[in-house]
Amino acid sequence: MRVDNRKVVIVGCGFVGMSYAYAMVNQGVCDELVLIDIDKKRAEGEAMDLNHGMAFAPTHMKIKAGDYGDCKDADIVMIAAGVGQKPGESRIALLGRNAKIFEGIVSETIKAGFEGIFLVATNPVDIMTNVVIKLSGFPKHRVIGSGTTLDTARLRFVLGQYFGIDPRNVHAYVIGEHGDSEFVPWSQAQLSTKSIKSVCREHPERFSFEEVRRLGEDVKHAAYKIIEAKRATYYGIGMSLTRITKAIFGDEHSVLTVSAYLRGEYGISGVCIGIPCIIGRKGIVENLCLELETEEIEKLRSSCDFLVDTARQLDIGTVKS
Repeated sequence: MRVDNRKVVIVGCGFVGMSYAYAMVNQGVCDELVLIDIDKKRAEGEAMDLNHGMAFAPTHMKIKAGDYGDCKDADIVMIAAGVGQKPGESRIALLGRNAKIFEGIVSETIKAGFEGIFLVATNPVDIMTNVVIKLSGFPKHRVIGSGTTLDTARLRFVLGQYFGIDPRNVHAYVIGEHGDSEFVPWSQAQLSTKSIKSVCREHPERFSFEEVRRLGEDVKHAAYKIIEAKRATYYGIGMSLTRITKAIFGDEHSVLTVSAYLRGEYGISGVCIGIPCIIGRKGIVENLCLELETEEIEKLRSSCDFLVDTARQLDIGTVKS
């Protein structure tokens, strides 16, 4: 990947795509940003709107509406296209409709000569990430789903509030499907270097682990509450995608809970799911295996089985190792 001109193409100029674009501009993450949408006039308007704010941006960025030909020399193609999630609709219910849309997107992107990294945001993101791997034929490390990065950020925020600690010092993850079967492996949850379970045991007058577990369950249902209140979620995921992009361009080797393809980790293969991964310039540098308890491994396997069964029922299939 080149470092002299960091180029990102966004496919899908809806709320998620443009929240990502807005965060990218405000954080000065790339040098060139191209917007593609089935409604080209909308893409042109969005590019114009962003360009009018460039005088206040931290760095210069070239922004334009484009087409799939612009993917040829892009470093990252972020896919946020697809139909939106309706109130009360599960992410899995979106699968059949969005998989069909992806066939055209991936085909046109590959045809343009794209050789960078696919970043997938469209829900259900774990299966859609698997779909992109299957359609593109790309190496698995060059296809990254947003996974549970946002869920993990939500978890750290609410735990930070509960314990009165900066969320950046809360080290806890949400893993599994970005959806109803996701969970928190509490055996790995820490405040700084001290386990959350220990903190609760040592300060029963202030903290309750049962309350902490309830907060974890609330995180799982947060998206539904936001959708009920404002019809869609987009700011948080836009910032999550920007964080992943920064880790790629900066070759940071940061640990983020993205949707990654499993090759035997935790005894599971052939499915993409949200787990902690080391992210760098080449994409997923390594799937980071946590020392999960037996019950937690079973929850992860159950989450994977759910995704595989759903994909099979809808004739999506999984990717062979």
